[in-house]
Amino acid sequence: MFYKKIVANSVMAAAAAALAALAGCGGAGGTGGGSGGGGPAGPGTTIPVVVAPSQRGNLVGGAAAVSAYDAGALKQMLESVQSGMSGITSTPLCGVSTYTVRYHTIGSAGEDTEASAAVMRPTGADSACSGARPVLLYAHGTSPLKSYDMSKLDGTEARLIAAIFAAQGYLVVAPNYAGYAGSTLGYHAYLDAEQQSADMVDGLRAARAAFGQIGASATAQLYVTGYSQGGYVALATQRAMQTRHAAEFPVTAAAGLSGPYALLKFGDAMFGGAPTLGATAFLPMLVNAGQHAGARLYAGPGDVYEAPYAAAIEDILPGTVSLGDLASQGRLPASALFALNSLPQADGSKAFFGNGHLVRTSYRDSYNADLQQQPCGAGTTAANAANALACAPQHTLRQWLKKNDLRSYTPAAPLLLCGGDADPLVPYYNTSAAADYFRAQNAAGTLHVVNVDSTPSLFGDDYSQPKLGFLAAKTAVRANAALSGGSGDAAVRDAYHAGLVAPFCLRAARDFFRAR
Repeated sequence: MFYKKIVANSVMAAAAAALAALAGCGGAGGTGGGSGGGGPAGPGTTIPVVVAPSQRGNLVGGAAAVSAYDAGALKQMLESVQSGMSGITSTPLCGVSTYTVRYHTIGSAGEDTEASAAVMRPTGADSACSGARPVLLYAHGTSPLKSYDMSKLDGTEARLIAAIFAAQGYLVVAPNYAGYAGSTLGYHAYLDAEQQSADMVDGLRAARAAFGQIGASATAQLYVTGYSQGGYVALATQRAMQTRHAAEFPVTAAAGLSGPYALLKFGDAMFGGAPTLGATAFLPMLVNAGQHAGARLYAGPGDVYEAPYAAAIEDILPGTVSLGDLASQGRLPASALFALNSLPQADGSKAFFGNGHLVRTSYRDSYNADLQQQPCGAGTTAANAANALACAPQHTLRQWLKKNDLRSYTPAAPLLLCGGDADPLVPYYNTSAAADYFRAQNAAGTLHVVNVDSTPSLFGDDYSQPKLGFLAAKTAVRANAALSGGSGDAAVRDAYHAGLVAPFCLRAARDFFRAR
């Protein structure tokens, strides 16, 4: 679930060539105008706002300007990062000015806290860049660093969102999440559906209050999307808006991209012997969030974790050092989630079992005993899909996962689910299981599912171009690895989740939104 890879120049060039046909539907031909010059503006331009201090969604202070790029400078920035990137995102029609808004929201225990959101405003002379603009509410992927801030446009994910959405005329609101970017919350509520959706709702409220002061105007169109962790958060937010805030936030369409929606199935597979890349980081984040929410997942960290890690593992992520540094410092294992002799072990999962492992075998055994006694969503029939959570786990972690599993509502707005079926971080069964559940709830008419790693149809495939682009990019990764004497399979695996699937699912989401 981590945005941690940028594909090589050869990948971007190949993908850009394969996506040339997307220019027609992506508006890639324009150059746009721009405000703010050719590079980042100095931060600190603050527009004061007087608000009540304690209400959810209220602004704290004012909207602070962070950076401004005209369309030409934004394209140059994209190309300087990776040659051909603007061919994937579409050549910017608009410039983009970014701002930060701070606001009140809640933590997992309902405590008052401050968080921040990035607002990306389109600028320029093109008609797509001015006047009232549709709003894109974006949920970002997992970062191990508390400093993560979407408004700075200093990471691949933020730049992709600016280029794919804001530079094509969307008014983007991207909450940084409580626990990040100067938030006063001392932890992050990772995959806590209640808190994370509340945070997104409050961030949008605050952004709306600041639109007039930054020269932005919004239409009634509201689109919700996110990638990886953010794909999960996007669906949790769409659910909250539909069930709790329908009058305030009517959602035009939503898109979940490579998210862990079937959270209980994900956890059962992991403890059942098939962990995924990044598990030694995201499992502690998830357990920590549940503990802060009062789920009572343990009496002490030593109930879950082995002694070398237990003493300092609470609130370790997000933090101030990278995952690699945490591993090199011995604060988290790089991949050994379970003991070398802990059973069962799925084929191909050897790397996740070893010495210096993270999770106590006794804890894993207790989880799996509950899994045997209370299986959930067994089988593949329509009836099983419709009742995926018709079980009563007694293990506290399985209870927490079930509570936060998103196979629990029927989406009313048009919904796109996009991913790649060989994803080693967030397995594609999350997408297929969620899709099966939604279809079983008679939501088939609103649901669209895209596997970008599938063969495109010659006729009638609305997403053939992202699929072709993905194929070209994957082929280029393999070729580049072979030229350097490496393994093509390993190179594709390492780039798959963030470097390969992400840009093409984001493009698919934009195409989906434009049709609605």
